[in-house]
Amino acid sequence: MVSSPCTPASSRTCSRILGLSLGTAALFAAGANMALLFPNWDVTYLLRGLIGRHAMLGTGLWGGGLMVLTALLSSGLALLGALICFVTSGVALKDGPFCMFDVSSFNQTQAWKYGYPFKDLHNRNYLYDRWLWNSVCLEPSAAVVWHVSLFSALLCISLLQLLLVVVHVINSLLGLFCSLCEE
Repeated sequence: MVSSPCTPASSRTCSRILGLSLGTAALFAAGANMALLFPNWDVTYLLRGLIGRHAMLGTGLWGGGLMVLTALLSSGLALLGALICFVTSGVALKDGPFCMFDVSSFNQTQAWKYGYPFKDLHNRNYLYDRWLWNSVCLEPSAAVVWHVSLFSALLCISLLQLLLVVVHVINSLLGLFCSLCEE
Protein backbone atom coordinates (compact mmCIF):
# COMPACT_ATOMS: atom_id res chain seq x y z
CA MET A 1 0.00 0.00 0.00
CA VAL A 2 1.40 3.39 -1.01
CA SER A 3 0.78 6.26 1.38
CA SER A 4 0.02 9.78 0.24
CA PRO A 5 2.92 12.26 0.64
CA CYS A 6 0.60 14.83 2.17
CA THR A 7 -1.56 14.18 5.17
CA PRO A 8 -4.42 16.22 6.59
CA ALA A 9 -2.54 16.58 9.90
CA SER A 10 0.51 18.17 8.25
CA SER A 11 -1.74 20.48 6.24
CA ARG A 12 -3.54 21.63 9.41
CA THR A 13 -0.24 22.22 11.21
CA CYS A 14 1.09 24.20 8.27
CA SER A 15 -2.13 26.25 8.14
CA ARG A 16 -1.84 27.10 11.84
CA ILE A 17 1.78 28.21 11.49
CA LEU A 18 0.98 30.26 8.38
CA GLY A 19 -2.03 31.84 10.06
CA LEU A 20 -0.03 32.87 13.12
CA SER A 21 2.81 34.18 10.96
CA LEU A 22 0.47 36.22 8.77
CA GLY A 23 -1.37 37.61 11.79
CA THR A 24 1.87 38.63 13.50
CA ALA A 25 3.24 40.21 10.32
CA ALA A 26 -0.03 42.14 9.88
CA LEU A 27 0.23 43.55 13.40
CA PHE A 28 3.85 44.62 12.79
CA ALA A 29 2.89 46.28 9.49
CA ALA A 30 0.07 48.20 11.18
CA GLY A 31 2.42 49.25 13.98
CA ALA A 32 5.10 50.46 11.57
CA ASN A 33 2.56 52.52 9.64
CA MET A 34 1.22 54.04 12.86
CA ALA A 35 4.77 55.05 13.81
CA LEU A 36 5.16 56.75 10.41
CA LEU A 37 2.28 59.06 11.35
CA PHE A 38 4.20 60.33 14.39
CA PRO A 39 7.79 61.27 13.36
CA ASN A 40 10.05 61.11 16.41
CA TRP A 41 6.88 60.16 18.36
CA ASP A 42 5.65 63.77 18.03
CA VAL A 43 1.93 64.22 17.29
CA THR A 44 2.32 67.84 16.14
CA TYR A 45 3.44 66.84 12.63
CA LEU A 46 0.23 64.88 12.15
CA LEU A 47 -1.90 67.67 13.61
CA ARG A 48 -0.23 70.25 11.32
CA GLY A 49 -0.69 68.01 8.27
CA LEU A 50 3.06 67.60 7.81
CA ILE A 51 3.04 63.87 7.09
CA GLY A 52 4.02 62.50 3.67
CA ARG A 53 1.40 61.06 1.36
CA HIS A 54 2.92 57.56 1.46
CA ALA A 55 2.51 57.41 5.23
CA MET A 56 -0.95 59.00 5.07
CA LEU A 57 -2.10 56.36 2.59
CA GLY A 58 -1.84 53.99 5.53
CA THR A 59 -1.08 50.94 3.43
CA GLY A 60 0.61 49.32 6.40
CA LEU A 61 -2.64 49.76 8.33
CA TRP A 62 -5.21 48.72 5.78
CA GLY A 63 -3.07 46.88 3.19
CA GLY A 64 -0.50 45.03 5.23
CA GLY A 65 -2.60 45.08 8.39
CA LEU A 66 -6.39 44.92 8.12
CA MET A 67 -6.56 43.26 4.69
CA VAL A 68 -4.02 40.62 5.67
CA LEU A 69 -5.83 39.92 8.94
CA THR A 70 -9.12 39.55 7.09
CA ALA A 71 -7.27 37.59 4.45
CA LEU A 72 -6.86 34.78 6.87
CA LEU A 73 -10.40 34.28 5.61
CA SER A 74 -9.66 35.15 1.99
CA SER A 75 -6.24 34.58 0.38
CA GLY A 76 -6.96 36.82 -2.61
CA LEU A 77 -7.53 39.79 -0.33
CA ALA A 78 -4.32 39.01 1.55
CA LEU A 79 -2.32 38.87 -1.65
CA LEU A 80 -3.76 42.19 -2.81
CA GLY A 81 -3.18 43.90 0.55
CA ALA A 82 0.41 42.71 0.85
CA LEU A 83 1.13 43.65 -2.77
CA ILE A 84 -0.27 47.17 -2.36
CA CYS A 85 1.76 47.67 0.82
CA PHE A 86 4.90 46.36 -0.92
CA VAL A 87 4.53 48.66 -3.95
CA THR A 88 3.68 51.75 -1.89
CA SER A 89 6.64 51.14 0.43
CA GLY A 90 8.98 50.77 -2.54
CA VAL A 91 7.73 54.02 -4.09
CA ALA A 92 8.04 55.77 -0.72
CA LEU A 93 11.67 54.65 -0.42
CA LYS A 94 12.33 55.86 -3.96
CA ASP A 95 10.71 59.29 -3.37
CA GLY A 96 12.23 59.88 0.06
CA PRO A 97 10.71 61.48 3.15
CA PHE A 98 8.26 64.36 3.34
CA CYS A 99 10.15 67.04 5.28
CA MET A 100 10.98 70.73 5.51
CA PHE A 101 13.97 71.67 3.36
CA ASP A 102 15.80 74.75 2.15
CA VAL A 103 14.78 75.98 -1.31
CA SER A 104 17.01 79.07 -1.29
CA SER A 105 17.74 80.61 -4.63
CA PHE A 106 21.03 82.06 -5.80
CA ASN A 107 20.18 85.49 -4.36
CA GLN A 108 20.80 84.09 -0.85
CA THR A 109 17.16 84.49 0.19
CA GLN A 110 16.38 81.83 2.73
CA ALA A 111 13.16 79.94 2.07
CA TRP A 112 11.93 76.66 3.50
CA LYS A 113 9.08 74.47 2.41
CA TYR A 114 7.66 71.03 3.06
CA GLY A 115 7.90 68.49 0.30
CA TYR A 116 9.92 65.61 -1.11
CA PRO A 117 13.43 67.03 -1.57
CA PHE A 118 14.95 63.76 -2.82
CA LYS A 119 12.26 62.94 -5.39
CA ASP A 120 13.84 64.79 -8.31
CA LEU A 121 17.52 64.10 -7.60
CA HIS A 122 18.66 62.72 -10.93
CA ASN A 123 22.38 62.46 -10.30
CA ARG A 124 22.35 61.22 -6.68
CA ASN A 125 20.48 58.59 -4.71
CA TYR A 126 19.76 59.67 -1.15
CA LEU A 127 19.64 56.05 0.03
CA TYR A 128 23.35 55.63 -0.71
CA ASP A 129 24.52 59.13 0.24
CA ARG A 130 24.29 59.32 4.04
CA TRP A 131 25.63 62.89 4.02
CA LEU A 132 22.29 63.98 2.55
CA TRP A 133 20.38 62.33 5.41
CA ASN A 134 21.14 65.07 7.93
CA SER A 135 21.89 67.96 5.59
CA VAL A 136 18.73 68.24 3.47
CA CYS A 137 15.75 67.63 5.77
CA LEU A 138 15.58 70.37 8.40
CA GLU A 139 12.43 69.14 10.15
CA PRO A 140 11.47 66.68 11.57
CA SER A 141 14.88 65.77 12.88
CA ALA A 142 16.14 62.41 11.64
CA ALA A 143 13.34 62.35 9.04
CA VAL A 144 15.36 60.26 6.62
CA VAL A 145 16.32 57.64 9.19
CA TRP A 146 12.71 57.41 10.38
CA HIS A 147 11.39 57.17 6.81
CA VAL A 148 13.96 54.66 5.55
CA SER A 149 13.75 52.46 8.65
CA LEU A 150 9.97 52.18 8.77
CA PHE A 151 9.29 51.93 5.03
CA SER A 152 12.09 49.33 4.75
CA ALA A 153 10.38 47.40 7.54
CA LEU A 154 7.05 47.66 5.71
CA LEU A 155 8.71 46.52 2.47
CA CYS A 156 10.22 43.45 4.18
CA ILE A 157 7.04 42.64 6.11
CA SER A 158 4.86 42.86 3.00
CA LEU A 159 7.32 40.69 1.03
CA LEU A 160 7.16 38.12 3.82
CA GLN A 161 3.36 38.36 3.72
CA LEU A 162 3.35 37.80 -0.05
CA LEU A 163 5.46 34.67 0.37
CA LEU A 164 3.35 33.39 3.27
CA VAL A 165 0.10 33.92 1.35
CA VAL A 166 1.45 32.04 -1.66
CA VAL A 167 2.53 29.16 0.62
CA HIS A 168 -0.89 29.34 2.30
CA VAL A 169 -2.68 29.06 -1.06
CA ILE A 170 -0.48 26.13 -2.11
CA ASN A 171 -1.03 24.45 1.26
CA SER A 172 -4.78 24.96 0.98
CA LEU A 173 -4.83 23.44 -2.49
CA LEU A 174 -2.73 20.49 -1.32
CA GLY A 175 -5.04 20.04 1.65
CA LEU A 176 -8.03 20.06 -0.68
CA PHE A 177 -6.57 17.58 -3.14
CA CYS A 178 -5.16 15.32 -0.41
CA SER A 179 -8.51 15.20 1.34
CA LEU A 180 -10.05 14.01 -1.93
CA CYS A 181 -7.53 11.15 -2.00
CA GLU A 182 -8.33 9.93 1.52
CA GLU A 183 -9.86 6.53 1.92
